[in-house]
Amino acid sequence: MSDHRAEHTDAWSEPTAGYATVGYAPDGEAAHESTAPAAVTPADAADAARLVAFGLQPKLLPARDAEYAELLRRYREETPFARLADAVATGLGLVVLEVSTRAGMAVTAGEDSVFAVRMGDYARRASSDSADRFLHGLAHLAVAAMAFPRPEDLADDAYIGRITVNGIDAFVRQACHRLEERAEEHGDNTDPATDAPGLEAAWRIYARRSATGATKDARRLAGSTTGIVGKAVAFLTDSGFLQRTGDDAGGAFRTTARYQLQVRDMAGTAAMAELLELGVVPVTDGSATLLPPPDGDDLELAADAGLPFHA
Repeated sequence: MSDHRAEHTDAWSEPTAGYATVGYAPDGEAAHESTAPAAVTPADAADAARLVAFGLQPKLLPARDAEYAELLRRYREETPFARLADAVATGLGLVVLEVSTRAGMAVTAGEDSVFAVRMGDYARRASSDSADRFLHGLAHLAVAAMAFPRPEDLADDAYIGRITVNGIDAFVRQACHRLEERAEEHGDNTDPATDAPGLEAAWRIYARRSATGATKDARRLAGSTTGIVGKAVAFLTDSGFLQRTGDDAGGAFRTTARYQLQVRDMAGTAAMAELLELGVVPVTDGSATLLPPPDGDDLELAADAGLPFHA
């Protein structure tokens, strides 16, 4: 979160410095006018709302829009204006993650915001099969974990994560294979029941799902695991979280500043707590790996992996 955001957290718990105040004598007549800065005007409110609107266009970069860049400058340099923009965002159910030249006005939707995207809604749009909901969640979690495999990667603003569709699929399949081995060692039933609790059985369903399927023109099927991963990265690309860099390995992508901020923000939320139960992302020396250490304890998820969804 930017310094400005921290500075303006309590902006509306005390009188705003940007409004002129008038002192009154005991007889009720105006005695003097304070020397406070000029009042915030309706035009300022419109500009603040405009800045938030820019923030809701994730693919728009300040470097490519002069008005956007000017409003960012005002946010950084004019405290009353920054407070006003923060208030507009709050009123829309948005949380300001960062305001900077690299990320613009990066906002994320609060759980009750009209802008919030829920995993269930996303999965229903992506597939008519309700069982696929958990596979879509698993795909998004794996993308986040592979994009930022170490906590220091999330902390480094200059870090750029690089992923491929086939790489994500291979990573999850290897983790699923290891989990299946552990289930067999403990005598657990590895045949997923139709009424099994969703996320805890997702790895079993994923392991049995075809990687690509087959079509006459060699395209991957939408319900295949690479098809599901492909939908995940396409959604993240459309949302300004990833940028496509090539067609290698099913599609190559790099992370954006907004995705880094999003993953930071989502760590530890209710949605992440639910997905943490999957236990598919091992952590050894801090780097992403396809298999956990031979003598490792229970698999753990990277603590700073997250999703742009609410439960």
